[in-house]
Amino acid sequence: MLFNSYEFLIFLPIVFILYWFVFNKKLSVQNSLILVASYFFYGWWSWKFMGLLMASTMLDYFYGFWVASPERKKAKFFLWLSIINNLGILAVFKYYNFFAVQFQQGFESIGIQTNPLFLEVALPVGISFYTFHGMSYVFDIYRGSQKPIKSLIDYAVFVSFFPLLVAGPIERANHLLPQVQKRRIFNLAQAVIGCRLILWGIFKKIVIADNSAYFANEIFNNYEIYNGSAMFLGVLFFTIQIYGDFSGYSDIALGAAKLFGFDLLINFRFPYFSRDLGEFWKRWHISLSSWFRDYLYIPLGGSKEGKYKAIRNTFIIFLVSGFWHGASWNFIVWGFAHACGFLPLLLLNRSKQNTTDSIAQNSIFPSLRELFGLISTFLFVMFCWVFFRAPDLVISIDILSRIFSSSLFQLPNLKFDNTEVLQLFHLVISTVFLIFFEWMSRKTNSSVAFFNLIKLKWLRWLIYLLLIVFVIYFKGTPVEFIYFAF
Repeated sequence: MLFNSYEFLIFLPIVFILYWFVFNKKLSVQNSLILVASYFFYGWWSWKFMGLLMASTMLDYFYGFWVASPERKKAKFFLWLSIINNLGILAVFKYYNFFAVQFQQGFESIGIQTNPLFLEVALPVGISFYTFHGMSYVFDIYRGSQKPIKSLIDYAVFVSFFPLLVAGPIERANHLLPQVQKRRIFNLAQAVIGCRLILWGIFKKIVIADNSAYFANEIFNNYEIYNGSAMFLGVLFFTIQIYGDFSGYSDIALGAAKLFGFDLLINFRFPYFSRDLGEFWKRWHISLSSWFRDYLYIPLGGSKEGKYKAIRNTFIIFLVSGFWHGASWNFIVWGFAHACGFLPLLLLNRSKQNTTDSIAQNSIFPSLRELFGLISTFLFVMFCWVFFRAPDLVISIDILSRIFSSSLFQLPNLKFDNTEVLQLFHLVISTVFLIFFEWMSRKTNSSVAFFNLIKLKWLRWLIYLLLIVFVIYFKGTPVEFIYFAF
């Protein structure tokens, strides 16, 4: 089920009413309702993968007890067994065909013909997210920061809670489980914030991302006929699309969770307002970045064991992060490019220089130095998105070579009909609207903090109405959420 579907528009209020007004007498019953609703939400996409989700949940639930053993050898054995099981699930469903192709090509390069068996199966939606939920739970128990919980239903809610099930944020047990186990009381103020987040997220997805996708797809799918400046615009459209798409999903997820009394981890903090790449990765897909930091980078030694190991660990993190996104050389190169971009900050000990405040912290406009940092970081991130969007590495390089050619300084050879011109106009107006309100919220952790700056009630309702009008009249052709593929 998609957040931007009519089915979800029916599903959410039904579950909300049952949750607060029918099954509100007992916590265990409320949690059972949430679990059933979450499985229904996931099963709406495909029931055949429900068994995989349930099996993954059951395995890590029991591993939690075994890893909690006071015998460290036994605990370590089951920790590694859990890692192997979880990564094994990912390896089979997400990476098997990729490695099969690499082995086939490797043998063919030395004259040996092979016929590997390929899996003809769709990638289960959300598999990378719910396996990481389970792994973090087991890791935390092994490290002593989390105790195994007895209730299988409570644990299953932690893994399968429908707002975060298919595209995050990647939650931590010590953050979400206490909320699952605690009685929740309806809070009108929290519900209002939730509705604001949902509306803002839908606006980002339907108006910003889907309209941007139309133009990005047109240019990327026909890249051979476009000059450098047109391809530059295509990459810019995708840069806007992926932000509106993923941050919009995260806003809807946070908003939906608040309607049920839960606070999820914030996944975005205005990443395109970053002054360097270190700040960008503190603001983009925060739950994944912090997951890799806590469970891979720090255990490898982090940056405390000398520059060489810090550089090694940084490249490992970015390469693994790239491969996490997809079984393709494109994603590996994307991770490698970000590691190279991050390297100067690491060598100069400046990787954390812009992580304690926001751009233009004490003013309305950024300084010239901040503006230069913002533009250079944005352009670096934007060009790296080519590897995310293009179907393979050869086409990615071809697109970049077209951009960085003399045709970059020519007029874009794009031809739009009247309908497309109007659509582009709507997109520009909507994007300016988005940038303005997110700029006003940049010093906070909330993408809807700008509503708190509006003291006049009638003006707030006017903006609500304006957003609804945009969603109805400026909506683009529906496109599936990008991160559903991961």
